[in-house]
Amino acid sequence: MQETWENDWDEVWIGASLATMAAGAGGYGSIEDAALALRGERIAWIGSAAEGRRRAAAKSFTVRECRGLWITPGLIDCHTHLVYGGNRVAEFEKRLCGVSYEDIARAGGGILGTVRATRAASTAELYDSALVRLKRLMAEGVTTIEIKSGYGLNLDAERRCLEVARDLGEHQPVSVEKTYLGLHSLAPEYSADRKGFVNEVAGPWLESLAAAGLVNAVDAFCENIAFTAAETEQLLKAARNLGLRAHVHAGQLSDMGAAQLAAKFSALSADHLEFLSAEGAAALAAAGTVAVMLPTAYFTLRQTHPPPVALLREAQVPLAVATDCNPGTSPCTSILIAMNMACTLFGLTPEEALAGVTREAARALGVLDDVGTIEVGKRADLALWRIERPAELCYALGANPCVAVAHRGKVRGPV
Repeated sequence: MQETWENDWDEVWIGASLATMAAGAGGYGSIEDAALALRGERIAWIGSAAEGRRRAAAKSFTVRECRGLWITPGLIDCHTHLVYGGNRVAEFEKRLCGVSYEDIARAGGGILGTVRATRAASTAELYDSALVRLKRLMAEGVTTIEIKSGYGLNLDAERRCLEVARDLGEHQPVSVEKTYLGLHSLAPEYSADRKGFVNEVAGPWLESLAAAGLVNAVDAFCENIAFTAAETEQLLKAARNLGLRAHVHAGQLSDMGAAQLAAKFSALSADHLEFLSAEGAAALAAAGTVAVMLPTAYFTLRQTHPPPVALLREAQVPLAVATDCNPGTSPCTSILIAMNMACTLFGLTPEEALAGVTREAARALGVLDDVGTIEVGKRADLALWRIERPAELCYALGANPCVAVAHRGKVRGPV
């Protein structure tokens, strides 16, 4: 197979340093003065620059000179709420004046404010506003993104949000994983029929959206201001019966045992985890569930109880990092700032942070077989950076050293 590919390479990239992020490689999996060959959408070969130049000359392959750039896997934002209407800047002002997130939510604001704006927006308006946010992330090397619904809270609006997520992936050079966040907040029209709402979310609505091919996974906000463990379990059971994977918003404001519940259903990820017990960490480790760190939400909410990273490390739970891009608690469209905050606020090392937006983010979406590391046979989703060392990606606030991105082997941006 290797020989067949070698005789049919499309081009060879020469002279870069690679941060392969391959598992167990250590030190970012670095290969300096390297070369890699592409065939179609895939990485066909990795080796030294000298060997790459020799093989390219012998076969007259197209050569792309990388001249000392660093190449990482394309970055992966594994937790976003990218599609929504309106904004919540007024609530941001209230929080700065001392009103809590919980008080705003209980007064009918928060998520429900965005639900009203999202329902009122046209599909074109939802697409256009989400595209602005998506392009900012793509400019920082993002090649795969998870997009949740959850701001519709009825079947029609949830479907439209998921259709917008699908269309973004079809029309833009980025891969989109679509998550049905059915249990985000109680729909206002079901305020007197909570059980009926959960039954609809976990029953006919989920079945309809899954049948339309709009759902890769489900999610629930398991929290004291949102949904109970029993209600979350009802959705996770329904998803499992349909062959769908799960994520869980767990432990953001309190420890309700949501991490253990995520582990019970072998969820791909448990996200937030500011409040997590040793039992919860052990359960996540045993299930292979990824802990997704969301430092920009922690920062925006001015929280003071960070996730127990040392406990997660000790339990050997994989750590991913994401923006949690949303209008209320994390209006962030910079994966690089999320990486910086994962280091400065949560104590991750730069290597852990980069793994968190590549290899471990891919694991959190169930796509590690295809993306997340630079290895032969994997998809050629790559980001090229003008940096001196990989830690620089976590270092300079507001800087974007990304000079080009490849998605499925196709390059955008100058090198």
